[in-house]
Amino acid sequence: MQDTEQNLKDILAAPSYRLAELDTSFLQRRELRPIRLQLELLKPEMILSEQRINSTIVVFGGTQVVAPEEAQEGVAQAERDLEQSPGNAKFQRRLSRARSIVEKSKYYEAAREFSRLVSVACQNNDSYDYVITTGGGPGIMEAANRGAFEAGCKSMGLNITIPEEQAPNPYITPELCFQFHYFALRKMHFLFRAKALVVFPGGFGTLDELFNALTLRQTRRMQEIPIILFGEEYWSRVVDFQFLADQGVVCDEHLNLISYVETPEQAWKAVSQFHDH
Repeated sequence: MQDTEQNLKDILAAPSYRLAELDTSFLQRRELRPIRLQLELLKPEMILSEQRINSTIVVFGGTQVVAPEEAQEGVAQAERDLEQSPGNAKFQRRLSRARSIVEKSKYYEAAREFSRLVSVACQNNDSYDYVITTGGGPGIMEAANRGAFEAGCKSMGLNITIPEEQAPNPYITPELCFQFHYFALRKMHFLFRAKALVVFPGGFGTLDELFNALTLRQTRRMQEIPIILFGEEYWSRVVDFQFLADQGVVCDEHLNLISYVETPEQAWKAVSQFHDH
């Protein structure tokens, strides 16, 4: 005769007995992807409404563009490595890249100051406008969150789960730090409340977000916002937008979707003037 006491324990421990809403293994099954997509759409939207976040300014930029002191340490370390092996091509390349990061570290400080300017100007009551929003990681994203944090203001971070992903930077407002599995849903939440997109020098991820927004603006599938590129010298080498227009693959008027700035003050003025009109 079977042991009914043990059988009852097995029943209570069986995955089939677990409430569906509490069964993470079940929710992670391939067939449940539509439900997970819906959850990632709803959770941030509901929380942002509860937190009275009316609008955002999205800041993108490279994870490698770090604070000046960290960039200088990168050069010092690369120089020490090269001293140990003067003919090492890998170390020579590393030093060259490190020096380039030092040159771009000014953008870290610019993102930090831009965020401070916006946050101080727009967060002065219990309803929040132009809340700085980033991808939640290091580099330019950290700088933007940091500027708001140091001003005693809120900012948001939309992190993504990928194998190489870091922990959220420590400057995000805790109740506004989200984690996404799906890039598509993350992209949607970046732009839902956006009043401006400010793009600092960065790599593939930055370019991806930039062209996503440009395409949506070009096709009028999103609200009208300024798309501001910080550092014309950098961006003119990365993408030759005028060449695209000259070749007839982009309309001349679509070049007006982009503007260039060099200082935090210029960026904030560009945002303000766009919406004043």
